Amino acid sequence: MLRLCTPSEKYDPSPRPYVYSRKWPTQSLTQAPRWLSTDLRDGNQALVQPMNGDLKLRYFQTLIKLGYKEIEVSYPSASQTEFDFTRYLISTPGIVPDDTWIQVMAPCRDELIQRTIEAVRGARKVVLHIHLSTSDLFREIVYLMTKGEMIDLAVRCMRMIRELTKDSLDAEMRKTEWTMEFTLENFQDTSVEFALEICEAVKAAWEPTTENKIIFNLPSTVEISMPNVFADQIELFCRGISEREKVCVSVHPNNDRGCGVAAAEMAQLAGADRVEGCLFGNGERTGNVDLVTLALNLYTQGISPRVNLGNLNEVVAMVEDCTKIPIHPRAPYAGKYVFCTFTGTHQDAIRKGYNQLQESEKHNSTQVPKWRMPYLPMDPADLGRQHEAIVRVNSQSGKSGVAWLLKESFHIHMPRELGIEFTKIVKTYANMSGFEITQETIRRLFREHYMHADSEKARLLDCRADETKGDRVVTQVQLKVAVEGSEHDLEATGSELLPTILDALKPLGYGFEALDSQMQYTTNRDTITSFVRLGTSENFAAWGVGMHKDTAWAVSLAILAAGQKMMTEKVNSFFSN
Repeated sequence: MLRLCTPSEKYDPSPRPYVYSRKWPTQSLTQAPRWLSTDLRDGNQALVQPMNGDLKLRYFQTLIKLGYKEIEVSYPSASQTEFDFTRYLISTPGIVPDDTWIQVMAPCRDELIQRTIEAVRGARKVVLHIHLSTSDLFREIVYLMTKGEMIDLAVRCMRMIRELTKDSLDAEMRKTEWTMEFTLENFQDTSVEFALEICEAVKAAWEPTTENKIIFNLPSTVEISMPNVFADQIELFCRGISEREKVCVSVHPNNDRGCGVAAAEMAQLAGADRVEGCLFGNGERTGNVDLVTLALNLYTQGISPRVNLGNLNEVVAMVEDCTKIPIHPRAPYAGKYVFCTFTGTHQDAIRKGYNQLQESEKHNSTQVPKWRMPYLPMDPADLGRQHEAIVRVNSQSGKSGVAWLLKESFHIHMPRELGIEFTKIVKTYANMSGFEITQETIRRLFREHYMHADSEKARLLDCRADETKGDRVVTQVQLKVAVEGSEHDLEATGSELLPTILDALKPLGYGFEALDSQMQYTTNRDTITSFVRLGTSENFAAWGVGMHKDTAWAVSLAILAAGQKMMTEKVNSFFSN
């Protein structure tokens, strides 16, 4: 029970604007937005131990490699460290690509703005990011300003910035391509009417063009409502702002209610052109919106995200190393369990889906087949993930999961009856151990129970099979088998390989009937796998498996393995009786 039985006594629902005939619910996303990574500023300031210069540089270079073209690198007026890092990026040749905008942030304070502008002197492309908290709560309690006074402050800052940047008497400053970003901090708690009023004044003071738009950034600094309410606010703003062709509407959702991704996507439906966030949702409190999830959500809908996440494990490792924050194992797309399934029914569906996909690829090698896979909304290979990690086995798993891992280990498909039997063995082991069964454990259990593996009791030393074709096929088999140290030369003649090998082994006590047998090539076709089920009846039988490049060797190994199990079970049955 929470502390308050009637929370309405303490908390009011967040206000929501009235939107006449909203349009965003009927829209669809058709392209990626402009992305702004704020990992090095917003993400970094939220770390227990902020990144040093070397780590920030490594992170910056990764963002460049991924394809991000707008990167917020620092808050230069916050510390000498931030200022120096900014100067290093700009003054070191080759670090910042020509097509990349570096973004720096400052509050509406003259001396801090001046310090920030000086930090980016000599840069090619700069987004100067000015923020001002416009909610009634901050305006009345923190700033002690009227709405008119706040608008005057914002306009005065814009005019001063123009004098120091694009209208500067300093020729070096005029060489830089300047873009203005004005953030209405706590937009989620700001009336849209006041947001429009202050943005119109800022826009008039800055005078953007269609070629170099002003960015109005509308953050949910603290997420206080459902994402559809945020989308309503964005649509009202986009409808109301004049000269829309000169404005880039940006959003910066936070994740306090766990809806940052939904808020960002709905905001785009409502007209937002740009999204600010961090890789894997780093940031203050519950974090910023996750840029990776947003990008891959687009990708799985057939829309290019315009960033390269084809080696996601490498990105995860870099972020974890730099931030010292582990990515949750069930984080969308990036978590280590995202493409794993332990449940038997899920495993069966995925196995059948992959089988169908492989058949489609065989019949249509010129086109990429459409991805239609139960439980997997995207192909793990697109992110550089390996398929063998998809299925994991524990006590809840079924035959399909075990079969999948065996296929990945040995490149074989088990006969159905063998699969049922081996699954029971694996699940018994899983129940006893209480842990996940690894691929190596699956391999070991399979070898122990079904493969001859040159045991000391009976070891195949040599095997030859010759086939003569005339009026009828004659198969002649010659075997050399070591039984408990003694070598035996055996031979037999027959019409078929398997019964002939059984006849040759009868002097060693292999008087069993072959109840079932199958032969498979491994998927790379360099090994033959023989499955043999020997017995005296359906109720007293055993499977053996042999693998070899030679067919006779494979069959002989399978028979020896099954026969050894039969003789062991006979002895055990005798003593138990």
